Amino acid sequence: MNDNYLWDGSGEPDPEIQRLENALGRFRHNRPAPDFRALTQATLTLPAPRRVRMSFIAAFAGLAAAALLAVGVVEYENSLHRTSISQSAWNVSTKEGVPRIGANMIGINGEMAPLQTGQTLETDQNSRATITDNATGEVDVDPDTRLRAVQSRSGTKRLALDRGTIHAQIWAPAGSFVVDTPSAVAVDLGCVYTLHVDDSGNGLLQTSFGWVGFKLNGHESFIPTGAACATHPNSGPGTPYFEDAPTKLREALAQFDSRSATPAERSAALGIVLSEARKRDALTLWHLLSRADESDRSRVYDRLASLVPAPAGVTREGILRLDRTMLDSWWNQLGLGDVRLWRNWERNWPDSEHAPK
Repeated sequence: MNDNYLWDGSGEPDPEIQRLENALGRFRHNRPAPDFRALTQATLTLPAPRRVRMSFIAAFAGLAAAALLAVGVVEYENSLHRTSISQSAWNVSTKEGVPRIGANMIGINGEMAPLQTGQTLETDQNSRATITDNATGEVDVDPDTRLRAVQSRSGTKRLALDRGTIHAQIWAPAGSFVVDTPSAVAVDLGCVYTLHVDDSGNGLLQTSFGWVGFKLNGHESFIPTGAACATHPNSGPGTPYFEDAPTKLREALAQFDSRSATPAERSAALGIVLSEARKRDALTLWHLLSRADESDRSRVYDRLASLVPAPAGVTREGILRLDRTMLDSWWNQLGLGDVRLWRNWERNWPDSEHAPK
């Protein structure tokens, strides 16, 4: 946000500032400002007793204004609370077949049904559904999917995808929509994406617009537009890659991420990834800096630096010791989004660190 916006309304506004302006707009004063100079002159020409009465009236008016402000603030907080309650449920509509919330069939008469916290939406092989929250976004639910609405902190919406496929289109502020999977937590950073989870808990996230963060126990992946990332139980998010990456790179990357691969096999697979990488695949190499064995990290550094030179202040020694500030600075050099968006979410939502068991 340009700081000038706070002073004269110029520059790009911050979404949170806009939200507060919209919420408090109904309390805006809509009458002309009084002429204080005329008021002061009139007060000075009054007899002493009347000046005393005017001072009393002014003091009383100040107290009354303070009281009205306090009432306004309380009313605003209450309205936020009422809004939070009214928006706690998703609205579910049927697209095909007969989805269920618990044991109840929904959408038989074309009406929407609420999906409350703690409830489960299920589609069979012949049914599809859409869940919507006006402040958050829209999620299409494919056949054979089990999706739960789970408890979240105030200001976020949280779902858990146990199995199946969802297509999310989110317009809420970054970090406001979170999806748990058996092997990672997907954090929306303003995007459109598809998330699939199979019966074994393995997942695949594909981003169509914006970018998504994948996280598990400090292990994180950033998936921008056109990229995908697999995730597996116990090991968490894999290494992201662009879906148009060379076939050899994608196959070698799957081998590198495999928990069954030996150190020698991982090192050989890494060599293929490095040799096949294009400049666009700096996305993958940046993630490999923190995933490769220490003995192989210098190879990743050299290849990434040849594709996207390290920015000022980023040193080889710092990257090899995984200095996060330097890693973040190099990420921002890739042109794939500002990592501060993710770091801000991490500070504000530490409860999203772990995927559900």
